[in-house]
Amino acid sequence: MYKVKIIKSFSSAHYLAQYKGSCESLHGHNWKVEVVVQSEELNDLGMVMDFRQLKKITVSIIEKLDHKCLNDLEYFKINTPSSEKIAQYIYEKVSQKLPQDCQLDEVKVWETDNSCATYSKKK
Repeated sequence: MYKVKIIKSFSSAHYLAQYKGSCESLHGHNWKVEVVVQSEELNDLGMVMDFRQLKKITVSIIEKLDHKCLNDLEYFKINTPSSEKIAQYIYEKVSQKLPQDCQLDEVKVWETDNSCATYSKKK
């Protein structure tokens, strides 16, 4: 299995309603997003996919989150904007835009240098 990974970032605010702690209040993060794509075979250029194409796909999704209060976005009005749900949101959106010959392996969302959440379809 071949895998490629890109890393992008965005800034946004959120709050975790009913958290019973400081994260219940509005606060912001500079989120780091890692997107890993895999394929058993390489394309005609000897790649899983072009890094530039994967970056473009990822940016098209995270730009909708950048400099926003995530709780105000439609998806997060019904899904708590935890790191886990942000990773799932990005995973779902990226997977819809990938070429058919590769699969999304995982999306990792870092809210700090020491804390991240990962979403994948692996069991």
